Amino acid sequence: MKRKFTILSLFIILFVSAQLKAEVKLPAIFGDNMVLQQQTDAAIWGTATANRTVKVTTSWNKKSYSVKANSDGSWKVRVKTPEAGGPFSITISDGKTLKLNNVLIGEVWICSGQSNMQMPMKGYFNQPVLNSNTTIATSHNESIRLFTVKRVKSLEPSSDFIGEWKECTPENVAEFSAAAYYFGKMIQQTLGVPVALINSSWGGTRIEPWMSESGVKNYDWVNLPDKNMKGDFSQQTPTVLFNAMISPMVGFAFRGGLWYQGESNRNEPAKYEKLMQGLIENWRAEWGIGEFPFYYCQIAPFNYGTNGINSAYLREAQLKAAQATPNTGMACLMDVGEEFVIHPTNKEVAGNRLAFWALANTYGKKGIEFSGPVLKEMTVDGSVVKLTFDHAKNGLSTFGKKLEHFKVAGENKRFADAEAFITRGGITVFSPSVAKPVAVRYAFDDFVVGELFNCEGLPASSFRTDDWEIK
Repeated sequence: MKRKFTILSLFIILFVSAQLKAEVKLPAIFGDNMVLQQQTDAAIWGTATANRTVKVTTSWNKKSYSVKANSDGSWKVRVKTPEAGGPFSITISDGKTLKLNNVLIGEVWICSGQSNMQMPMKGYFNQPVLNSNTTIATSHNESIRLFTVKRVKSLEPSSDFIGEWKECTPENVAEFSAAAYYFGKMIQQTLGVPVALINSSWGGTRIEPWMSESGVKNYDWVNLPDKNMKGDFSQQTPTVLFNAMISPMVGFAFRGGLWYQGESNRNEPAKYEKLMQGLIENWRAEWGIGEFPFYYCQIAPFNYGTNGINSAYLREAQLKAAQATPNTGMACLMDVGEEFVIHPTNKEVAGNRLAFWALANTYGKKGIEFSGPVLKEMTVDGSVVKLTFDHAKNGLSTFGKKLEHFKVAGENKRFADAEAFITRGGITVFSPSVAKPVAVRYAFDDFVVGELFNCEGLPASSFRTDDWEIK
């Protein structure tokens, strides 16, 4: 009798354990308050009891989708999402039910980079965000959702990260990326649909950690880490941030990516130009959904001192990368840099300029200029240089300032300060000390406050017409 009781008890324990294991588990990217990308086949995945059927039911169309979990318990299903709206719910069951509540359908953007993307609305210590308190106080918006990925690193691709979906309230906005928030605010207000912002960033990091192993392999100067290394390792190690902070959400349906990074790679502009293109191509390959839009901020001018290469070369690399990569755009920040603070306070300008790119090019909104003036052509007439620009159909302006940051050089490659004037056709540049100019540079210094804009108020990037060796 005692033996039968023992066997029965063991059976009950095993049965209860099996039932506990039957509970559906989802990665952190799926949860209450989430947003799914509208009008697509959005993937949802997780784990359940091995070989058990998982049923996913969406409240917006009351449709159920079934899939059998693999032998390791993993499963994935795709659900059709409608036009933007909500809130909705999603029910997932393998015998035990899990329900996701307050789910919206709208536009999803992944935001990444280093400290200028990470910088929260409340600012860093002794480094404020302009008008942050007013922005925080007025930020409540039921149609914006925020997700911040906890900073962590991994030598191998991870299946999950730490984070949770939060509603757009003052206390949550205070802790969220300021640049990303301002982008999302303009997108939401202009389109009138729910917007999700996923912030996965880490201050001070280079670009190489944000690329996957397959992306890094394309560059012979980037060394892959030893995956068997013991002890701690740097967050600057190639692939380790992609593995831990991007890979767990690869496959999550989204509209596009935002990026604000480059300061930590400033001394290698030629390599960065290729790596910037490579990161975009790498992420697109990982998601496998085509050339999704990817917009990024050009690093703002800053006084890096005498140690290292003039950061204008890095800004040039960022401009070239955008021009060479389809469905991308660069938000220029030449007018908001601060000489001794590497984190510009005016994050609203950064977010809004990224939003201009998205509204005009991703969402097809007419009448919105999205780029500052971009050099089109240089012609030389004796000692005078004439410059024309794209993205200046309504002309150029300094908004009352004098053009002070133009230089010209002759064949001796020695640059001299130049006089510059806005004309009906563009800009005329000359220097009394250069009789036969062959090259022009504009705002080509570490720190400078740009004064050249189009009439829509968007600044021109620093630029040069020469390709002379970097010094």
